[in-house]
Amino acid sequence: MQSILATTRTLLATTLCAGAALTAGAAAHGATVGWVELEGGFTERPSGLGWLTGDREATLLDAVRMFEGLAERDDLEAVMIRLDRPTLGMTQVEELGAAIAKVRDAGKRVFVFTEIYDPAQLMLAAYADEALMQTGGAVSFPGVYMEEMFLADMLKWVGVEPSFVQIGDYKGAEEQFANAQPSEAWDQNITQLLDSMYANMRAHVRDGRDMTEAELDAAMEEAWMLDGPRAVELGLIDRELDRLDIHAFLEETLGEEVEYDTSITPVEAGPGLDMSNPFAMLQVLAAPPAHKPRRDTIAVLHIDGAIVDGPSTPPSAFGAGSVGATTIRKALRDLEQDSRIKGVIVRVNSPGGSAIASENIWQGVRRVAETKPVWVSVGDMAASGGYYIAVSGDRIYMNPTSIVGSIGVVGGKFALGGVYETLKINVVPRARGPHADIFDTLTPWDSAERSLIRDRMVDTYDLFVRRVKAGRDGIDIGKTAEGRLFTADKAVALEMADAVGGLAVAVDDLAADLDLSAGAFDVMHYPAPPTLEEFIDQAFGSFLSAPRVQSGGLIGDALGAIRLAVGEQAWPQIWSSLRAMMLMRDEPVLLVSPRVLIFR
Repeated sequence: MQSILATTRTLLATTLCAGAALTAGAAAHGATVGWVELEGGFTERPSGLGWLTGDREATLLDAVRMFEGLAERDDLEAVMIRLDRPTLGMTQVEELGAAIAKVRDAGKRVFVFTEIYDPAQLMLAAYADEALMQTGGAVSFPGVYMEEMFLADMLKWVGVEPSFVQIGDYKGAEEQFANAQPSEAWDQNITQLLDSMYANMRAHVRDGRDMTEAELDAAMEEAWMLDGPRAVELGLIDRELDRLDIHAFLEETLGEEVEYDTSITPVEAGPGLDMSNPFAMLQVLAAPPAHKPRRDTIAVLHIDGAIVDGPSTPPSAFGAGSVGATTIRKALRDLEQDSRIKGVIVRVNSPGGSAIASENIWQGVRRVAETKPVWVSVGDMAASGGYYIAVSGDRIYMNPTSIVGSIGVVGGKFALGGVYETLKINVVPRARGPHADIFDTLTPWDSAERSLIRDRMVDTYDLFVRRVKAGRDGIDIGKTAEGRLFTADKAVALEMADAVGGLAVAVDDLAADLDLSAGAFDVMHYPAPPTLEEFIDQAFGSFLSAPRVQSGGLIGDALGAIRLAVGEQAWPQIWSSLRAMMLMRDEPVLLVSPRVLIFR
């Protein structure tokens, strides 16, 4: 289970064995250091069955609030952050870093320690006073590497002929299937996006480490892999030391004896399920999860994954789940009708998906916005259908490296006639009606069919543009549409978003706008967690609907081989793209951003 743990665990236990006096209260007038351990990844919202087990996963917002709470504690003089191989994305680093900066602004020293600094961990450490590394460790900061996969030649080789139409020269969603190389427009689009992301990454390290551009350039020439002494010499970290010497280091640095607060946790575990009482257990299992606000509340509505019609689906072994318009509309209805919900933050992490589902959710958000404020927070991406939904809010917040845009439309199908021929499968088509065979699997569209598809897609694109103009007063569509992608600095300047800040910033600003004082309101995540019956139905429903994928077989083996080949970092992006493009089985026109963009 991915989590943030505020415990001493191995490091503190080892230090105890070395003879340091670390028990609470051991130093009568010493400095108290808050000990925080970051391990694993972060969820955007609590896990579905946390209400049942009592072991709720810490969300990114929980982690941010934890650091903000440390900033307000008068009894702490410093905070030690132990990085135990956390898996952090760039936008997560930015949100955590802003909270760590508040700890420093409150006059507390912040230290970071780990064995190996990868780019994300080095960026996070740049927000601290000192970056410490285990003796014999390593620092890796080579830059940003990206791979785009173009499948046209491979598809042609196996007999598949892509047949696509896209509206927007810079859209690019069809290119990985229809082209062997990027078009000029797509190359321009992705090049400027990569430049922005690289500049943001450099800025975090440069400013946090108080380096000049020239010093950072010199460091990065060698930083594909650096040992400790050279990393210190080049200014990327402050010192290397053995973990057993951390206690002595802190006492020397702070100038007094040190004691530790090891009780810091982002969330408190609930009572969980009493397995010793079968009647109480049955009662809990039969009851729906308690998910009703008890006082003034700001709701965080999560749009995370490919956008589809119907209900949402949970994440699987292969990757992220989907966002169903039916599920989101039900949640929006609950938010609209509950008087304790004073405002809503729509948290978007989506590359888009179904045009119809995106419009459906847009309408639902606007209904809520008629009675209470609805703001938007962008996580990694609000692209295409994700941005379609984002512009339904009254105000949009982005992290510096969040991606927005991809205002464009793509539609198509794969003609499998060549595959059938290769496999000696004889398909006999039969159709009745003027366009009954327009979505057949045998042949690509002819010019007349492409014209019909394009006309429908232009209508969808025009509606998309109208939604953007309505939500973003003053936006210049000529500079922002046709599939262009932007990070926060350019997006705010182009009036595609309003402010740079993470989810916590959006929540706090909305609370201030509603005159809700700190501690006088709750934050609740939506959609509500599923009942146990719904959870089992979702889990076994997906298992039964795709048994060969779940249990192996040709498809499962192929997906497993791809996952092994590209690695765990790249796999979620590939799987998200595959899921989005599979929507074409049901809908010919999609609002989807190209997602096979692998950043290393």
